[in-house]
Amino acid sequence: MNTSIVLTIVSDDQPGLVEALSEVIADHGGNWTESSMMSLAGKFAGILLVQVAADRADDFIFALETLEARGMQIVVQRTDAVAGGDAAREHSIDLVGQDRPGIVHEITEVLARHGVNVQELETTVQSASMSGESLFMAHARIFIPAQTEMDKLQDELEDLANELMVDIELEV
Repeated sequence: MNTSIVLTIVSDDQPGLVEALSEVIADHGGNWTESSMMSLAGKFAGILLVQVAADRADDFIFALETLEARGMQIVVQRTDAVAGGDAAREHSIDLVGQDRPGIVHEITEVLARHGVNVQELETTVQSASMSGESLFMAHARIFIPAQTEMDKLQDELEDLANELMVDIELEV
């Protein structure tokens, strides 16, 4: 029987971090199943799901501590949750507009009010090509409960887009 373990890693960015992590996983017969990792402002950050035999889980978790000597901070959480357990529908949202504080909060406030679960969120700020102003862009993968009234959600997102003066596209 396998145990699912979610790891969250933060470290100064340097070559070999992913290799060191994958080595510990492989040494314990683990399977690297899902992950998202990137470098931001000189820091490496990642989250990943590992499957490891239940009888090897404690040794695996103990071995992860050796990576702290390389400057990695690792948070370990066991889970028995199964992905995609309810009747939620997967959709995506794209947003583009002039950057300002609070955009993510205002969008996620509308989503939470409708019971929407944000599965992935990627954001970036870059210089607009013509004006040079800061342009905020976001892409999210979301799960909308089957009972959610899509028209009401769409209307609220459109009202918010007008208020924030951004483009919001909900793929339905």
